This record gives sequence, C-alpha cells and structure tokens, in this order.
Amino acid sequence: MKKFYRVEEVINNKVIKPGSVIYTAGNATTPQVLLNQFANDTSIAEVEMLSVLLLGDIAGIFSKEACQRITHRIIFNGPHSREAVNDGRATYQLIHLSDIPRQLRQYIKPNIVLLHLSGPDNGGNYSFGTTVEGVKAAVDAARANGGMIIAECNKQMPFVLGTTIHSSDIDFLIETDYALPLSPVHEPDEEAIRIGQLIAELFIVDGSTLQYGIGEVPEAVTTAIINKGVKDLGIYTELFSDAMRSLVDKGIVNNRFLRNSFSVSSIFLSSGSEGYEWLHLNSSVQSRPSDQTNNVMYVSAQPKMTAINSAMGVDLHGNIWADSLDARKIYSGIGGQADFLRGSHLSEGGTPIIALKSTTEKGQDKIMDKCPEGITTTAIAADPIIIVTEHGAFNPRGLNLSEHAIGIAHLADPEQRDRLLKLIYDSKAFHKPRTKRCQSERICCL
Repeated sequence: MKKFYRVEEVINNKVIKPGSVIYTAGNATTPQVLLNQFANDTSIAEVEMLSVLLLGDIAGIFSKEACQRITHRIIFNGPHSREAVNDGRATYQLIHLSDIPRQLRQYIKPNIVLLHLSGPDNGGNYSFGTTVEGVKAAVDAARANGGMIIAECNKQMPFVLGTTIHSSDIDFLIETDYALPLSPVHEPDEEAIRIGQLIAELFIVDGSTLQYGIGEVPEAVTTAIINKGVKDLGIYTELFSDAMRSLVDKGIVNNRFLRNSFSVSSIFLSSGSEGYEWLHLNSSVQSRPSDQTNNVMYVSAQPKMTAINSAMGVDLHGNIWADSLDARKIYSGIGGQADFLRGSHLSEGGTPIIALKSTTEKGQDKIMDKCPEGITTTAIAADPIIIVTEHGAFNPRGLNLSEHAIGIAHLADPEQRDRLLKLIYDSKAFHKPRTKRCQSERICCL
C-alpha cells in the first residue's frame, strides 16, 4: 500500500523550491487540498504554475498575495482566474488543447505535477479521474527531467477507465475525501431550443459521431436528437457531459461505427454526484490525453464527425472568436475548438458547426460587421464552418466573400440584420452584393 503523507509535509518551501515549474490538473480534478496549501503557505515563492480551468474551493490561489509568489500561466480561464488574468496578476497561455502535451514535453518541461486521482486497481494503477488533457504528458516530462509527482487520492473520484499512472511514478500521495465540482445545467430557452432543432434536423444522421460541450445549446441538441429518433451514434469528444450520458443510457449512442466500442473523452464534468458515480469503472466511456482526443487527424478519422461548438461572436467574413470579449479581456481560452472544427471538416461526411444565439442576454449583437480589433480568432474566414443561430443555418462552402457576408447577416437579430445588409449593399468593398441575395438567403435558411 502506498504511503499517505500530510499535505503540510509535501507542500512547503523545502519541497517546492524557487524556480519550480508546476503543472496542475484542472476541471473536476482540480487538487483542491494541494492548491489551498499553496495559497496558505506564504513561504512558497518564485514558482510558476500552469493550469486548465481550475474549479472548486480554491479561490485563495488567485489572491493578490498568492499571485505575487506564484506566476500563474492560465491555459483556459475560469471563474477563479478570470479577474487575476484580466487585471494582470496572472497571464494567459495561448495553446490549442491538442498541443498542450507536446508543449509540456518539448518546451515548458514542468518539474512538479499536481494530480487528483482514484485507485489503485489490482495492478497498482491509479486513474487520472475525470481529467486527462495534458496531465499525462506533464508526468512524462517531469519524470524525464528528474521531477516530482504529487497527488491527492480522493475517495469520491471515479476510476475512469483508459489512462492511468502506476503507483511507482507517484512520489507523494495525500488521502482526501470531498465532493467534486459540479457543472450546473441551464434549461434551454426558446432560442437555444430552435438552434438545437436546426442542428439535429439538418446535420445529425444515423451513424454520426458527436462532439459538443456544456450549456443550453448542447442540452437542446441532445433533446432534439432524442426526438428525431436517430440511432447508432458515436461520441468522440474533448468533454463528456450529462447530456451525452443520457444518449448512452438510451442506447442512441452505441459507438457501433467507431473503431472502439466505447465513447472517448479527455475531460468529464457532471451536474451531480450521480454523474460521477456513473463514470466509475464504466466500460462505455474511456479517457484519453488531449493530443489524442483533439488530434486533427484522429478527429478526421471518425465517421460523420459532427463538431458543435459555441462562440462569442462572428463577423461578416466568417471570422469566429470564442475566448475573449476584446483583445485584452480573456473570458475562457482557445481550448479545442479549432482542433474539432478542422478535424470534422476533414471527416468523411463530417460537419463543423458554430452554434450561437444572435444576441447576448443584455441584447448585444453577436453577429458583427468586423471582429473586434486585435481579437484572437478561433476560426478564420477560410475555415468552411456552418454557422447556426435561432434565425437559421449558413453553409459557406462554395461561396465568395460577398455571399458569406449576406448569408451571415441573415443570421443576426432582425434589426441588426437590416443594418448589416444596408452596410453590405452600400459598400464598394463587396462584389455585386445585391445579385447574391437570393442565393445567400437560400443557403441561410437551408
């Protein structure tokens, strides 16, 4: 049996020395006990910490005092880190989810890794639990450079099959017992329901492979899939949610046409403890690192790969941005959006989709003339991505810039649509826009 240590024995300035580069697991596997000790022990200083969406009761790790001692490199922003990133106390690290493992091994090379595990099994292996993404590569990098692996073993963490770490690779193990962070489910409103119905009706067929995340639109898509009666679906995704679990339970997802007979994901989130209990030793799902789940070539190999992602805005050219509100205000992160959009386009019968409401809750338009100056785009105008709002679906493939502009304008809120169409028709920048109207309207409404 692996020896358990007290957290104070492991997280202190004698073990965590100045100059350390730390990679910590995130999402539902955020090691809350370890990170809170980092926040509480003010003797730990001059270290760097990389993370992807830290969740749970760990707000202290981003306090002003902690940020003076710890240089946070945030790969995907969340509720705890957002203020620190946007006031300069922490920094945003631009990395596609698919590229995190490569950069960890070849460039960042952490020498300390913080994990949150379940196990062991009869072979002495511990599950990485509900999040793999870059943590396996971080372990590999630390091991290659004589680094250190520190882990929490949580009695409430499910043993997710797939990717594991052997006990011999763990230097320090802390025993914990606390509930995992939950991802609340928001009931879809009328706009989200309409978007979900459009996507299911137009693009999801028997044998489709699905990728989508968490939110109103994914919930609405799931309901529409069930109502449509499609069958033999597969799941190959970066994030597995409760909505996807319902498709597995109903037998709609059976992965019949995938190489494996199980759903594959790198991150798992649930709205309740029963969702995490469902994952425990469940052979219908398996975890994989993000350089596999999000590898464009792996994505493209899935049959009828249908990738459904959201965005903060789209402009008339078809530029899409999803991580920030403006060039210097980071809301989330690059994540794996580009990985799946480009991979699904290359899939036989695949469909890359951006689904978004035409306005924000405050009534601000998401369909704009131009993307904000300096914004990071997660997809560029040349990416042939289908855009869906509650007003229709637009397929840009085979169309020129003027046809893009007119088709995308028709996805906007009616008042904004009229403003955008007038701008297009009055502009000399577009080639004969008025002659494109009928074709673009047909494409928009599908």
